[in-house]
Amino acid sequence: MKNQSVLSGFPPVINLQTHTLVLGSFPGKKSLEIQQYYGFKYNQFWRLMSAVTGENLVALDYAGRLSRLLAHGFGLWDVIDACDRVGSLDSDIRNAKVNDFSLLKQEYPALRRIGFNGKISAKFAPQFAAVGFDTLLLPSSSPAYAMRSFEEKLVDWLALKD
Repeated sequence: MKNQSVLSGFPPVINLQTHTLVLGSFPGKKSLEIQQYYGFKYNQFWRLMSAVTGENLVALDYAGRLSRLLAHGFGLWDVIDACDRVGSLDSDIRNAKVNDFSLLKQEYPALRRIGFNGKISAKFAPQFAAVGFDTLLLPSSSPAYAMRSFEEKLVDWLALKD
């Protein structure tokens, strides 16, 4: 087995106008390498959010993407803060340390909905629902989840517009 080292995720992208937070599991290898949420070019996240926001986020640089995402009331974060993993697959995550979500409701009063990008993050939906957030389970934007086409995923992701 390859050597595993503790990997750290990214801070949340959120502000006081954020009404919907999209939670992934943990950044993949390419995202960690370039220090960008959904940095792997084949991940469909930015295409999906372009359709949700009605703005071509894919055409923007990373800072522009984040800025425009926030302008539309959307934030980003992951459920896992740190873990051991070789490669990019969620199934290879070990020793996961979960982010502390305890102050979200208090610090971001406009936040009312959490969208869960994929099955790993969706495991946390009950804890968010229990404290009053609306939750939406979304098919993973990862290219590893190829059972559904982009168009099929988009049908579910467009519910973020509601």
